Amino acid sequence: MMRGEARSFAAARKERAADIDRWLTDLFRTAISQRNGKSGLPEIERGGERATAGSGVALVAVGSLGRGELAPGSDLDLVLLHNGRDDVAQIADRIWYPIWDSGIGLDHSVRTVDEAAKVAREDLKAVLGLIQARHISGDPELTRAAREAVLVEWRADSRRRLGELREAADNRADTSGELAFLLEPDLKDARGGIRDVQAMQAVAAAWVASAPGPRVREAYELLLDIRHGLHLVTARGTDRLVLQEQDAVAGTLGLLDAEALMRRLAEAGRTIGHAFDATWRTVDRLLSGPAPRGRRPLADGVVEHGGEVVLARGISPRNDPVLVLRAAAAAAEAGLPLAPATVSMLAAQSPPLPVPWPDEARDALVGLLGAGRAAVPVWEELDQAGVLVRLIPDWERVRHRPQRNPVHTYTVDRHLIETAAGAAAFTREVSRPDLLLIGALLHDIGKGWPGDHSTTGEVVVRDIATRMGLPPADVQVLATVVRHHLLLPETATRRDLDDPMTISRVADAVGSREVLELLAALAVADGQATGPAAWNTWKASLVSDLVRRVRSALSGTPPARAPSLSPEQASLARHGGGAIRVNGGAVTVVAPDRPGLLWRAAGVLAAHRMVVRSASAASAGSTAVIEFAVVPEYGSPPDPATLEADLRLVLAGRLDIEQRLARRTRSLRPPRVPVAPPRVTLVDDASSTATVVEVRAHDRPGLLWKIGRAFGDCGLDVRAARVETLGAEAVDVFYVVDRAGRPILDEQQRLQVREQVLIALR
Repeated sequence: MMRGEARSFAAARKERAADIDRWLTDLFRTAISQRNGKSGLPEIERGGERATAGSGVALVAVGSLGRGELAPGSDLDLVLLHNGRDDVAQIADRIWYPIWDSGIGLDHSVRTVDEAAKVAREDLKAVLGLIQARHISGDPELTRAAREAVLVEWRADSRRRLGELREAADNRADTSGELAFLLEPDLKDARGGIRDVQAMQAVAAAWVASAPGPRVREAYELLLDIRHGLHLVTARGTDRLVLQEQDAVAGTLGLLDAEALMRRLAEAGRTIGHAFDATWRTVDRLLSGPAPRGRRPLADGVVEHGGEVVLARGISPRNDPVLVLRAAAAAAEAGLPLAPATVSMLAAQSPPLPVPWPDEARDALVGLLGAGRAAVPVWEELDQAGVLVRLIPDWERVRHRPQRNPVHTYTVDRHLIETAAGAAAFTREVSRPDLLLIGALLHDIGKGWPGDHSTTGEVVVRDIATRMGLPPADVQVLATVVRHHLLLPETATRRDLDDPMTISRVADAVGSREVLELLAALAVADGQATGPAAWNTWKASLVSDLVRRVRSALSGTPPARAPSLSPEQASLARHGGGAIRVNGGAVTVVAPDRPGLLWRAAGVLAAHRMVVRSASAASAGSTAVIEFAVVPEYGSPPDPATLEADLRLVLAGRLDIEQRLARRTRSLRPPRVPVAPPRVTLVDDASSTATVVEVRAHDRPGLLWKIGRAFGDCGLDVRAARVETLGAEAVDVFYVVDRAGRPILDEQQRLQVREQVLIALR
């Protein structure tokens, strides 16, 4: 892992530990001297370690001080060992009180050697500290005896204790997530964090696996440096790297900005996480007994041996550039890991693939990706060994690249392989599964370059696909898929699907049913791999509806226009108005048609903690029917009867919804970090029957109501709305018309609409 010009705080940590050691040594000697003087024993000369060596007491550092990794805000973890002296409590007080008076946090204990060993048997934290205990002052024989007693028992009971250690690591990961992919990671407890390295050191102390290698130690030092910088910036001992501190922490390390910091952090976390998994595979293999003998062939030159994928005897990668991909595909298809030694050999000895790739190489890549979820760990093995950037040089630009928003779960590169793994589930539904898998792997490759990643990605993927040996027609399909990979979800959630221009524009962009089916499968795989905020049943149903309509348009038989009202809606409309139906996440409002009906109803929903996902309006004569798709902001949905009652009151003009929303807004905490200003765009050529207004803003209760009221102030009515929330950001699209039901053509009026909406969002 290249550290570049990043500054290291290792020397500062060592210097601080040395200063603390000297201070603690003085405190210890003073405490012993004063107790000996009071007990009638000769006073111990200050400044001489030999004088305290036989005192029957030892001061021992554990935790970060014991490891020499003391950050500016770290607490001191100390153990006072003794041989049974009856005055040890007084000695301890003379050491602990000055530390407390200094304001430094202190975790302390007083034990005999036997007591220390007993606690270590029962307490995982205690044993991990004592394994790496460091003598500070006093009787070194006590420190040695305690460490040896703890280590002997740790090794003798390794099967049980390592299981306990693994369980603790799994619990940390479940609670804190994976360091490499978190927006605000816990540097210590997240998977791939500081504690995982310490766990690997404990496994090594049990003589079950090797100690962490140089790459892991380098990654670990980077995490310590980041934590050091975080303590300096916050002036406290915190381990969570929150968004608002990331730029400042990057500055303390000499890095350009938060993105550079988080990219290095992601690389370090993945390096540690990869080594952590390999350590536990070794533990499982050694503790489960000898593996079955024999070698099972998996592919040409590739066999299974001992639960891992290795090269067959006598096979060398030196003259076979495809072997690395063939071995990776075999491992993924068998659901087995590549043996570390095999990966190292393939990385060191494999010659470059010829350009264009031979068919066998491309087939092996497709086979690897087609293995689905099993492809992800194998891909990670290739990445850690540096193989991927040699196979696909453009991969370097997206490698470990963070996506600093709450919508994305993963870094760009991990998102790409997760998408490809998800796309494997749809290979039976498309005519070209190979292009689906390659397109999924490369759909965001443009994020390594400035500008719109779909546009830059189209250029990059043409080059990659050509290098892979795909024929020109396939290259064109892949380029179209990458260029338009967001077309279906964005259109489905931000455009009126009943508007003929919407379907026409998508059909023109897609061009063929083959591309449409690839984009449809990719939309699902991409959304699911992005995160829960990016894909849900609501969006899936909209995309499916859009695909159905575009498929009909491409076949030359556009579907018949759906009636303006469903039978149920028509039945409600016949009652004349004021009808409300709440059915789970579907809310239907039927009322006499008048301007502002949609946003007034949206205000009631917001007041009841309901987040509007979509809204559409239709009419039958003088009666309007509005359909909302809603979800609770949190907790259980409100009582339908209460919601219906308030909707009726607001439609009758008897409920001040503005006041109620204002109370809700005042009770909310402001965003923890600065948010970008809202943006209002009037989208040209999106509809011939209405003006399309796109609003992007920080989401908050009543947002749809505020925007709708601004339209009302401009004399406009909302014909339909598409509302999407991505993390904390709202992307809302409105089809608005004037009182005569026409789109806005006057430029001055268009500017006024934009200004009024921006004012409403302040």
